[in-house]
Amino acid sequence: MRFSASIILSGLLATAFAAPIANEKRALTASSYADFQVSDGVAGNALAEVNAKFPVDTSDLANVSAADQKVISDARKVAESAETDAFNPAIAAASGADATALQNGKIKNKVLKLQLEVLDLQISDAQGTDNTAKIAAEQKKLDNNIALDKKAAGQASQSVPFNG
Repeated sequence: MRFSASIILSGLLATAFAAPIANEKRALTASSYADFQVSDGVAGNALAEVNAKFPVDTSDLANVSAADQKVISDARKVAESAETDAFNPAIAAASGADATALQNGKIKNKVLKLQLEVLDLQISDAQGTDNTAKIAAEQKKLDNNIALDKKAAGQASQSVPFNG
């Protein structure tokens, strides 16, 4: 009888250890720049557009998953590359209303880049890395670009083709 009980117990333990473990909670998935860019449309609401594309619970940053933080960090890097490698040359080559629309798109892209940077720093800060000074510096840049976006509210905003 003891032998049977130990076999049954061993079987139950093996089943318990073999059971799938719940994946960490994720809010974000990696996507291409074309899918998460916010530069198309009209200026004036860039921050809300960014927050809609990256719905992170900012009231609980300490529990943002490492996978979600990586999506945020990677998207920020791609947005920065889009600015330097695509927006800047496109604006330099454009004129008139096209240049204005591209400049508005670049500002919205900067809001995207900076909001993701601030969010990434805030997550790391909430999880134990002191980023207070960096957050303040990036938030100041973000606030400036949000103000520029709002100043251009209602104007055309144009994205650029970019594969980053």
